[in-house]
Amino acid sequence: MPGLQSSRERGLHAQVVDVLGQEIVDGRLEQGSILNLDALAVRFSVSRSVLRESLRVLQSLGMVEPRQRVGTQVLPRTSWDLMNPQIIVWRGRGPEYYTQMRELLELRLGLEPVAARLSATRLDPLQTALVQQAADTMVDAGTSGDGRRYLEADIAFHTAILHGSGNAVIGHFATTVEALLRTRVEEKRFTITDYTPASAARHHALADALVAGDADTAFRTAYELIAATVDEFVDEGRSAGR
Repeated sequence: MPGLQSSRERGLHAQVVDVLGQEIVDGRLEQGSILNLDALAVRFSVSRSVLRESLRVLQSLGMVEPRQRVGTQVLPRTSWDLMNPQIIVWRGRGPEYYTQMRELLELRLGLEPVAARLSATRLDPLQTALVQQAADTMVDAGTSGDGRRYLEADIAFHTAILHGSGNAVIGHFATTVEALLRTRVEEKRFTITDYTPASAARHHALADALVAGDADTAFRTAYELIAATVDEFVDEGRSAGR
């Protein structure tokens, strides 16, 4: 049954990629380590063809590289595609959660206010409705204590603004932001906190500026929103001992 076999191989391939990628990110497979195909084949009970395909995926992410007469070597972090959603997931699962959140929040602080300024004059009616609905949902979910619903609305809110900028490069960043926020879902870090009411209010203020087409207010409000998120995150990390 070739179809069943190929489906099984795809599952094994995904499993190998996930395990090895996580081990590289967590430092269990250190920079410079050589991955031995024979040993990995025994460990995962998979064929060499499945392993080779798995290593090609990791190579495409900048995490490993084949070395002639040596084997496949683990590369340093500076080579990784740190904006790739899969690497974001791996970093979000392990000890790099707080480091990654800080790094990408700092990047968002520089980018999202610009996206908000552009979106104030470029949002189409559907995107405008999505932003309004997401902001309303965040306020409602924050009041009712539904952290999962709040976070899903947060993802929809920022995704709509980034795509609504009308800039394809900025819009592409929405995938990164969604992957980052979803690490909070996967790691169950989406509880309502003392910060939630103020954060929901800031999101709603930004939505109001966008609906009004006020680009300057949208820029300023978006900057204040992300800056406050950075401060809240620093407090969260400090409480967690990070």
